[in-house]
Amino acid sequence: MSKIDQQLFTVHEHALEKEFELCPVCGSELSVKHSKHGSFVGCNNYPTCDYTRPLVQHESIETQVISGSLCPQCGHELAVKSGRFGIFIGCTNYPECTHIEKHDHSSEVEQITCPQCSRGHLESRTSRYGKTFFACSAYPKCKFIVNYPPYNESCPECGFGILVERKGAAGSRLECPQKSCKYKRVL
Repeated sequence: MSKIDQQLFTVHEHALEKEFELCPVCGSELSVKHSKHGSFVGCNNYPTCDYTRPLVQHESIETQVISGSLCPQCGHELAVKSGRFGIFIGCTNYPECTHIEKHDHSSEVEQITCPQCSRGHLESRTSRYGKTFFACSAYPKCKFIVNYPPYNESCPECGFGILVERKGAAGSRLECPQKSCKYKRVL
């Protein structure tokens, strides 16, 4: 173990830090830089030259217009687009119209009415960290969310509109999402 060359593990002289390319803007060397959003390739002449590019080139699809489809908000055509969270269908008049069609899995699942506003229904969403939660479809007006799958049954103790299903070591159970209510029932 004493024969390990410690210079291989220093931060300053790492083998992958050098890109051995020249900046297309200013001609200086490029190197791998690190930020809170991940690694990227950037120019060593940074304050003067601000050239950057992603370290990994992701495959992106070109926008494909869906002929015969109309945006319900503005009337322009819809298109299949590639975005940060994958492929989606959106309006071709994007900056002016922000219509996006969601891939709806809830058509075969029972719609549960929002217990707070009674106008929207609860739909499954994914946070930026990949966690699934359930929020009201009338989002800007109603901000009701639950972190566990909702169950269309009102609480027998407090009368709240839904129960949530939680899984534990003892098995699944239904409980009231209200913090003041302590109702729990084993499934």
